[in-house]
Amino acid sequence: MSKAPETNQTKGSKGKLTAARIGCYIVLAIVCFLCLFFFYMLIINSSRNTFQIQQGFSFLPGLSFGTNLNNTLNDANIPVVSGICNSLIVSALSAVLATYFSAMTAYGIHAYVFKFKRTAFALILLIMTMPTQISAVGFVNEMQAMGLKDSLIPLFLPAIASPVVFFFMKQYMDSNLPMEIVEAARIDGSGEFHTFNTIVLPIMKPAVAVQMIFTFVGAWNNYFIPALLLDSANKKTLPILIAQLRGADFLKFDMGKVYMLINIAIVPVIIVYLFLSKYIVGGVALGGVKG
Repeated sequence: MSKAPETNQTKGSKGKLTAARIGCYIVLAIVCFLCLFFFYMLIINSSRNTFQIQQGFSFLPGLSFGTNLNNTLNDANIPVVSGICNSLIVSALSAVLATYFSAMTAYGIHAYVFKFKRTAFALILLIMTMPTQISAVGFVNEMQAMGLKDSLIPLFLPAIASPVVFFFMKQYMDSNLPMEIVEAARIDGSGEFHTFNTIVLPIMKPAVAVQMIFTFVGAWNNYFIPALLLDSANKKTLPILIAQLRGADFLKFDMGKVYMLINIAIVPVIIVYLFLSKYIVGGVALGGVKG
């Protein structure tokens, strides 16, 4: 069976499609380069000393990577190891608590019908619009009155009530959690907590992964609240240590150590993203199929 000859219109459409695809690839390549260039610059500068960094950027790495790493880890005034442990504890617990309890709250709003359901949802959204700085003074005074001022507990425990994560979970449930599944589990005799933990949460895996990444990164980079609450050197998180190292005496300022400490600080974030990124792709695909 002979193929129909291509018309000029068909050839023109293919040419436009090819040109558009090439244009997309060029834009993506530029964006990818801009994103990766700063990571490359960070790695390069962490391998150079202060004098070399002050001379300007170089595409070739220096020979001071080991020296900068040793000086950073062995600085008596900057407890890097304890800072990493503190940041990991705060960020991991914040991510777990925020995603689990926000998903549970969203499930309660989504699956139950009660009198003030719309009011509760509106109230949570109203709290979401309130900046952290507004309640910071009252929060610090309350923690001081409770004896928790110089403690890690106030940095992760409030993550249980996270309006932003709740809103994302609620929107995801509205589009991807049919109530027929929940009702079928109830008919089979499944309890509400069992239904939530064994049926709802597996369906919510993409949303949970996305919010765990965002919450982890937000808690990892948080400087404002920890700077107000933490006084002891062994309880400070990495953002405070980076700011402390950056604010040192100008004559003793070691730029190589600063870049090295920032380099150390981004490694856990990259690891978390690599482990959870497949769920993000799955979530996008699931939303595309059901949309």
